[in-house]
Amino acid sequence: MQLPRGPVNSLVLRSLRPRQQGARVGLRDVLLALAVCAVQTVMVLSASPANGRFPTLLGWTLLTCSGALLVLRRRAPWLTVLGIVVCVGPYHAQDFSHLAAVPGALIALYSMAVAGPPLRSLATLGAIVGVMVAVMSSTGRTHELSDMLRSSGWIVVCVLFGETVRIHRDYLAAVVERAERAERTREEEAARRVAQERLRIARDLHDLLAHSITLIGVQTSVAAHVLVADPERLDREAVARALEGISDTCRGARAELRTTLEVLRAGDADGMEPLPGLSGLPDLARAACDAGAHVELSVHETAHALAPAPAVGAAAYRIVQESLTNAVRHAGASVSVRAVVEGVGGALRVSVVDDGGDGAAPVPGEGTSGPGGFGIAGMRERARSVGGTLEAGPRTLRPGFAVTALLPARPSGTAAPAPAAEAASGAAPASDSTPTPDSTPTSAAAPREALP
Repeated sequence: MQLPRGPVNSLVLRSLRPRQQGARVGLRDVLLALAVCAVQTVMVLSASPANGRFPTLLGWTLLTCSGALLVLRRRAPWLTVLGIVVCVGPYHAQDFSHLAAVPGALIALYSMAVAGPPLRSLATLGAIVGVMVAVMSSTGRTHELSDMLRSSGWIVVCVLFGETVRIHRDYLAAVVERAERAERTREEEAARRVAQERLRIARDLHDLLAHSITLIGVQTSVAAHVLVADPERLDREAVARALEGISDTCRGARAELRTTLEVLRAGDADGMEPLPGLSGLPDLARAACDAGAHVELSVHETAHALAPAPAVGAAAYRIVQESLTNAVRHAGASVSVRAVVEGVGGALRVSVVDDGGDGAAPVPGEGTSGPGGFGIAGMRERARSVGGTLEAGPRTLRPGFAVTALLPARPSGTAAPAPAAEAASGAAPASDSTPTPDSTPTSAAAPREALP
């Protein structure tokens, strides 16, 4: 049973929630005890002589105590029944007005049955009836035994009615508990989905904006260098090339940003543009080459033969994109990068290795002296989102940086999110050997652009 959220739902849950037994003595219990004492008094005063003789001071004391004990009926129901039996037993033995002691005893038995457990209630009921039969048999009043057994039917009915009320309250408590648990689960699931969506959007925006802005910064630096290096012999072709690269990068970034915003507005990716995949890798290499880097990209036939899932292709695309961005950002525009995507068993192996550049200054404002970013953490999260692994770190024997990812072509289940500690930690050491392609690449190595 699931109830909708809101203030009305809270009121419904509070109204359905049964009263808890074992509560402290309240005004309601005191008023009930006073009412029972008043009813007993009226019944004594209006009783006929055939129903028993008029109580003496001892009889009134026992009768009043049996009614006053009802103030404990919710706090200690079984002890209340025991106390009333102790008071009513001598009262009936003195042959006082019999009907006057019935209301308090019935209410106590009902409260005990409602409190449960049922075994205790039934055992107490059997013990009371057995004691009554034994006492009457021992006193020689066997002629009244049949009347007593008939009147004890009310005791049985009262206990059974209390058991029915207890079962109903337990059922309502189970319904309320399931409804509250379902509401908590729904809220936790909604919060988890919101957190996952925020993380996904943050990764997409980081990859898109970091890549585009880095390339635009490099291309702008090229154009500025051409303009100020030798104004008398302006290389208009180089300036035009740099400006055209900026324009292409802006158009690509605008298209991807529009797709991301459409997903945000629509709430899902249905009907939107397809995810980037292996077919978009040559465009990444071309954009990096336009910025001045030397990129050698090899997408093997074994990678295409695996026909990776769209999410896996998008993860490979973003890992290569972020690796190229980091290479240009930290090693300078003249860095040489080799990227290889190949099929290994039933998985894609993505390797991106750079040579550390030629010592040129990195992109202004993007050097390693600044605060740590989320590039490597985002790549690890993307790899884990499809059930893969990623290693990234500086090469130990040669200058440069290496990124290696292994992504299953057909991810199964939902991968666990990256731990916060690992996401914030530094890069793990990676192999210093440059990956060697074992088949013919699908795109030729892009030539190095000559800087003026």
